[in-house]
Amino acid sequence: MLGDSTVGKSSLLKRYTEDLFLESINQTVGVDFYVHFLEVEPGVRVKLQFWDTAGQERFRSVTRSYYRNSVGALLVFDITNQASFNHIKEWHDEVCERVQPHKVLFVLLGIPYMEVSAKTGQYVREAFELLTRRVYQGLLSGEVELQEGWDGVKCATPQAPHLQRASLIQHSTAPKKKCCS
Repeated sequence: MLGDSTVGKSSLLKRYTEDLFLESINQTVGVDFYVHFLEVEPGVRVKLQFWDTAGQERFRSVTRSYYRNSVGALLVFDITNQASFNHIKEWHDEVCERVQPHKVLFVLLGIPYMEVSAKTGQYVREAFELLTRRVYQGLLSGEVELQEGWDGVKCATPQAPHLQRASLIQHSTAPKKKCCS
């Protein structure tokens, strides 16, 4: 979860993981952690680990360390705050710089791509599922590669052999891609 302070990152995560909306929520200090499970196709259950990063500049040195093993990111802005939209490219670029040589897949929340509301719950589940399915498809296509010693994606049996084979096949035939290309 990336974006400026007070754009609704924590509220979106709370709505998605607990189906709750709090009218008043404390600002994130550093990073908060959430877990959720999603079945992306019959028999394939994915454990999602969300790092809710603080948007304030003073916490950037702390939050940057959590980018390292990320494989997917939701870029969040407030449609009533133009500055928060203007900063999206900075958030995107910062993550891309920090995850090399790995790749992060992004979904932008807001207009024109997907407008969501933590308050009403409008499209919250769909946004998180879109990102999860995007990462899963990236694994199947080889766009995201499983690598020894990288904790961005972990697979458990019985799906692991299938995903590892797909990754190895793509790894041997596909040219190397840089982050965010």
